[in-house]
Amino acid sequence: KNQVLVKTALDEADKIGEAFKAGFKDNPSELLRIEKVGPSVGSHLKKNAFMALIWSLGGILIYVGIRFKNIVYASAGVIALFHDVAIGMGSLAMAGGEMDLNIIAALLTIAGYSINDTIVIYDRIRENLKLYRKASMKEIVNMSVNQTLSRTILTSFMTLLAVTSIFLFGGEVLKPFSFVLLAGMISGVYSTVYIASPLIISWSTRQIK
Repeated sequence: KNQVLVKTALDEADKIGEAFKAGFKDNPSELLRIEKVGPSVGSHLKKNAFMALIWSLGGILIYVGIRFKNIVYASAGVIALFHDVAIGMGSLAMAGGEMDLNIIAALLTIAGYSINDTIVIYDRIRENLKLYRKASMKEIVNMSVNQTLSRTILTSFMTLLAVTSIFLFGGEVLKPFSFVLLAGMISGVYSTVYIASPLIISWSTRQIK
């Protein structure tokens, strides 16, 4: 079924709904959803979105720091996440999209998804640090990335297939949501390898236990 997304002033929404019913009597339309966002509501929404992202990134920072007992790992991971979220928001802005609850959900999903790949590499780095005590940090990180690269690519590819299906066949309502997810997840694939991992090399000192 075809779906139409209409953006209009608040006082014209009801008139447009009536016009659709009157103009397409032989093919009646079904109203799926109405979102009303005024200036004050829009400002409140942006503030809540910003706070939600800050709290989520802060929670991830604490979790990774406690899990790996190293603030360097946590900081590198959060910087990569911030990059992915920024790419998602930037892509939305370039496409002329607007911030709403669906976009906030997409940005939070990007943060949760991206940190998963980063933690997989961090786990392998921690294991290899114990196995190869004479290797440099650069060698350890490079080895760990190579060992987990196939897993990262395959997992990301399957996830991107699902999100692409939503973008193509999910209708107009879900297109902005899936578009932001696509941009953020693609960004997450390379940020784990090319941002988080190099930061570990730059900031870490080899710990021999």
